[in-house]
Amino acid sequence: MTDLLTRIKQKAAGLDEHAQQRINLDRITIEAGALQEVAPYLLQKSYQQAIIVADATTYEAAGRRLEALLARAGIQAHITLIKPDRTGDVLADEASLIQLILDVQRMHAEVVIAVGGGTIHDIARYSAYTTQIPFVSVPTAPSVDGFNSKGAPILIRGEKTTILAVGPDAIFADLDILMGAPQALVAAGFGDMLGKYTSLFDWKFGSLTTNEPYLRIAADLTREALMRCVNQVGQMAGRQEEGIHTLIEALIESGLAMLLFGQSHPASGAEHHLSHYWEMAYIRLGKRQLIHGAKVGVATIQISKLYHRIALEGSRPWELVLRGEQAGQAFQIVQQWEAISKELQQIPKEAELSELLRQVNAPLTAEDLGVGEELLASSLREAHHVRYGRSTMLKAYNEMKYM
Repeated sequence: MTDLLTRIKQKAAGLDEHAQQRINLDRITIEAGALQEVAPYLLQKSYQQAIIVADATTYEAAGRRLEALLARAGIQAHITLIKPDRTGDVLADEASLIQLILDVQRMHAEVVIAVGGGTIHDIARYSAYTTQIPFVSVPTAPSVDGFNSKGAPILIRGEKTTILAVGPDAIFADLDILMGAPQALVAAGFGDMLGKYTSLFDWKFGSLTTNEPYLRIAADLTREALMRCVNQVGQMAGRQEEGIHTLIEALIESGLAMLLFGQSHPASGAEHHLSHYWEMAYIRLGKRQLIHGAKVGVATIQISKLYHRIALEGSRPWELVLRGEQAGQAFQIVQQWEAISKELQQIPKEAELSELLRQVNAPLTAEDLGVGEELLASSLREAHHVRYGRSTMLKAYNEMKYM
């Protein structure tokens, strides 16, 4: 059976050199016992000084064992446990970045090893980028699709900004560790994948109405990964090895699709903008953060409800704004309405999405998350400002104000 990285490289063989270079990782290992492969890989690369970055929970899940494995191989490993903020959350913010960057400089580290979930990886990737050393990925839960991203969503004075960083040179996804992850994080990973229904639509919408660049192979890879997850939701809910393998592979494949395209369009649309909006609101209010994938799952249902309601209105409302400031995009929406409507039908409706999330015991509503009606309403009006340069139907709907 062809491994994931080889399969993606084969599919990308016809793309330009820059696209192929973006997925030029050394290796992706997804198997039970993958943690034991980290030390031999580091020795192969002649690394002798490593920093393992984790939080208190992920250190116990995998960091402590990895530290022992590296010591046994003669590799010096310094542990950087990222400190939580006053609410108990570990955030990819200025304080966390400085904590790790200073440790990298003080220890003269040659490589950073991210042991944890999405936040730990964001801290590691930007710190590695800033200090100009490589980093290696060791996921501890199948919770997000950002393990191999080159963009780091960083909180700067409470506002989330995605900054160019580096992707990992290698990923070691140990199924023994991943199967021990809390069910809430498995559900979060599934929720993050379910968001591809709306992100793929928004990407196509942007390409049809504002000429945003579009890469068919990246869209196809993302949709195939999504459908494998949907088809194996029962195995994921039951924490079966096959289901966890499918989920982590799909999350990594989604990340590879983003790398091929060079931006996050395949995997991040209006549903992620809602999630980021809620995150920033919680920071301003001093409240503990919600799990990213849980937010994305709920946000996907909300965006699906809105988009299907817009679809029922047809193209006529868009024709009413052809004389306004947004006339150019409105004209394209009217002209492309048949294609847009066809793409909209690929987004499952609220009931189907809710049933899929219910099977993995994920939150289904904003109320389940603890997101109030007022915050939900304001996010549906304003979340497109989170990534204002990104063309989504949510942005077009809010800016044209045809209703």
